[in-house]
Amino acid sequence: MRLVSGSFDIFPWVYFGNMSSELKPTVTIDVLESLDIRMGRVISVESAPDAPKKSYKLRVDFGKYGVRTSVARLTCHSVDELIGLHVFGVLNFPPRMVGSSESEFLCLGVQVAKLDSGEATPITPLNPNVKIGSKLF
Repeated sequence: MRLVSGSFDIFPWVYFGNMSSELKPTVTIDVLESLDIRMGRVISVESAPDAPKKSYKLRVDFGKYGVRTSVARLTCHSVDELIGLHVFGVLNFPPRMVGSSESEFLCLGVQVAKLDSGEATPITPLNPNVKIGSKLF
């Protein structure tokens, strides 16, 4: 397991690497409540060619919380599949540089079976009639 260094050190359970590792230690609900996880809608997608691994640069509208950028490994999907999709993002992590792009939020996803570690599909609601900016609870 490789912990993310730098700006994510305040949340030591966030890591990249083998996504199917053992369960993490038990935490209190305060940990979840400290994260500002909100619903957004993808408004643009482009390749992030200088990211360390194949990635997209997403622009996501979080309503009154603004439009934010994230560099995410969602490349098993086409650009057309992602445009307009509702995604969850962690808005209160500090920004971090991924290649030459500043990633302003963490787009939440899950690993896709039989693809490279970290290759993900975004977590999205079953009902498309969700309010942009809504908090996950």
